[in-house]
Amino acid sequence: MNPPADTARATTDVRRFTALQRWIHRTTAALMGVCVVTAACLYVPQLAELVGRRALVVTLHQWAGLALPLPVLAGLASRTFRADLGRLNRFRPYDRAWLRAVLHRDGRPESRPAGKFNAGQKIYASWIAGATLVMLGTGLMMWFTHLTPLLWRTSATFVHDWLALTIGIVLAGHIGMALADPESRRGLRTGRVTRAWAAREHPLWRP
Repeated sequence: MNPPADTARATTDVRRFTALQRWIHRTTAALMGVCVVTAACLYVPQLAELVGRRALVVTLHQWAGLALPLPVLAGLASRTFRADLGRLNRFRPYDRAWLRAVLHRDGRPESRPAGKFNAGQKIYASWIAGATLVMLGTGLMMWFTHLTPLLWRTSATFVHDWLALTIGIVLAGHIGMALADPESRRGLRTGRVTRAWAAREHPLWRP
């Protein structure tokens, strides 16, 4: 008698993310999406005319940006989440090999060693975390205008605007890569991935 399909699949799957980790990712993505969409409505004239209600858009943008770090801060209560942050924050010798393979367009799985997170994911996570903090700091300077000198506010506006454009481009690349990897998306959706995918894409990861 063959086992049920769900049971058979469960034996070939490994857990990649907990429910809390998936909640953190989804909430952060939603807040970032609100920031990006409202920023576009504030800076693109055609969208500004189409949406209108500039004061409401500004308020949504400000509060979404202020809340952006909160899911990650809440996740620090989880030991599993802190462990994954530690993995993302450590660059190993095999990560350099992964980057060399990417730069040389070497698509062989054996030439791209990776733990639970590959070098590209580590770089992206570090960059987006730093960019978020800079955006938060410059945004607060622009919001509370009486707290800083005019020169600071002008510089903050310049950095905020150009970094926002860069974030939009990087996020587009991030989404594009996610769309190209259904199994990776399944890991964020359900928390589980197949052992075959884990062995191929993250051979040094030991779930």
